[in-house]
Amino acid sequence: MSSPAIGAAGQGRLARVGAWMQRNGAAIRAIQWVVVAVYAFLIIVPACLPLPGESAHLWNNLTLAAQFVFWGIWWPFVLLSMVLLGRVWCGVLCPEGALAEFASRHGRGRAIPRWMRWGGWPFVAFGLTTIYGQMVSVYQYPRAVLLVLGGSTLAAMVIGFLYGRDKRIWCRYLCPVNGVFSLLSRLAPFHYKVDEAAWRRSYTAGERGHRVIPINCAPLVPLRNMKGAASCHMCGRCSGHRDAIALNWRSPAQEVVELGRDAANGWDTALILYGLLGVAIGAFHWSASPWFVEIKQYLAGWLIDHDFTWMLDTNAPWFLFTHYPDQNDVFSWLDGTLLVAYILATALVYGTVLLALMTAGARVLGKFDRARLHHLTQSLIPIAGAGVFLGLSATTLSLLRAEHVPLDWASTVRIAVLAIANAWSAWLAWRVTGQYTRRVSLRIGAMVCVAAALAVADSAWWLMFWGFAR
Repeated sequence: MSSPAIGAAGQGRLARVGAWMQRNGAAIRAIQWVVVAVYAFLIIVPACLPLPGESAHLWNNLTLAAQFVFWGIWWPFVLLSMVLLGRVWCGVLCPEGALAEFASRHGRGRAIPRWMRWGGWPFVAFGLTTIYGQMVSVYQYPRAVLLVLGGSTLAAMVIGFLYGRDKRIWCRYLCPVNGVFSLLSRLAPFHYKVDEAAWRRSYTAGERGHRVIPINCAPLVPLRNMKGAASCHMCGRCSGHRDAIALNWRSPAQEVVELGRDAANGWDTALILYGLLGVAIGAFHWSASPWFVEIKQYLAGWLIDHDFTWMLDTNAPWFLFTHYPDQNDVFSWLDGTLLVAYILATALVYGTVLLALMTAGARVLGKFDRARLHHLTQSLIPIAGAGVFLGLSATTLSLLRAEHVPLDWASTVRIAVLAIANAWSAWLAWRVTGQYTRRVSLRIGAMVCVAAALAVADSAWWLMFWGFAR
C-alpha cells in the first residue's frame, strides 16, 4: 500500500493532467477534426470502390484495410478504453460527438423535447442498431458501414442543429452506444472529482479571488452534483472550475459499489442483461450457430410444403437485408426474418435466465428490493463488456486468419479475458453484497446466484468459440 504522501503526489500529477487538458482545449478540438477526417475517409471512400476480390489483402486493398481498422481495432479498443480511461474517447476523439457539437453551435438552439429525455433510449438504440447491423452485414460490407455509421453521424448532426446550443444532445440521449459507454466507464480507475465544500466556498471567494467563468459542459452533466464517470466525457473543460473539480484516482469498484444503488435503474439492468448479455450475444452467435442452420432448413422445407415459397426469394434490397450476389452473399426473406428472430430469442432466453438468477441473489440478501437488484446487476458489467470485446475481436481474428497469421494464442487470450472478467464481476458482487448485510452466510448465498449467472454468461462464449466449432 502506498503512503499518503505518495498517494497525494499521484493525485497531484493526475490533477495536472486534467489542468493541461483544460488549458489545451483548442489542441484537443484540432485532434477531433483530424479524427473526423480519417473517419469520413474510412466510411465514404471504401463504399465507392468495388468489393475486394479473392486475391485482395489487408495491405493492398483499402476496403479490407478499413474493415480491419473499424471492426478489428477501432471498436474493440474503444470499448477497452472506457474501462481503462473512462469516456476519454467521447470527449477527445469521437468524430460523431465533435460533429454533433459543431452543428449545435450553429443551429437553432431549440429546447430539448420531452420524448428525447426518455430513459429507455440507450437500451432501445443499442438493440435496434445491433440487430440492423446484422441484417445488412455491417462488419463485412462498406455500403452497410456508410449506412449505419454514416446514418448515425448524420442523425447526430441533425439533432445537434435543431436542439441545444454548443451541446452534445445526441450523445447525451440518443447515441446507440451511450448506454454501453456509461456502464463500462464506471469501472475506470479515475474521474473528475467534485469537492463540494470548495464549490460552496466559491460562491463568496470565487476562483482564487477572481470571477467564476461559466463552463460549457457539452454532454449536459450537472457539474456540482457529478459523482462518477458514467456521464462525464472526460474532455477536461471543467478541470479547476471553482477550484472544486480535479482529475483524481479512485478504486475501480467505487462507482459500482458505493454509488451503484443511487445510480442504478431498470434501464441499466435491461441493457446489461438483455442488451450486452442478450442481443449482443445473439448477434455474434447466429452466423456460427448450427442451430440457426437446422432451424432454417426445417422452416425452408415447411414453407415449400405449404407453398409459401416467396419467403425464399432473395429480392430484398441491400439496405434491408444483405444482398451482394457477386459475393455469393444474399439473404432471403427467410434468412433475414430468422436472423432477427434468433437474436431476439437469444436475448429473451439469456436475459430472462440472468434476471431470475440476479433476482434470487438480491432476494437472498433480504426482502425483495428493486434498487438492490439493479445494484447487484451492475456487478456483471465486467463480464458483459468482456463478451462484447471478445465478440468484436472475432472479426479481428477472422481477418488475420484470412492473411494466414498464426492464431494459436487466441484461445489462451480469450480464456484469460474471461477469467479476469469473471473474477472482477465476482469481486464487485461480493463488495455490493457487503453494502446490504454483514452476515457472511447471506452474502455467500447471494454469491452462489451470481456465480450461476456468470456461468450462464460464460456458456455463450464457450458455445461460440469452442462448442459450435466441434
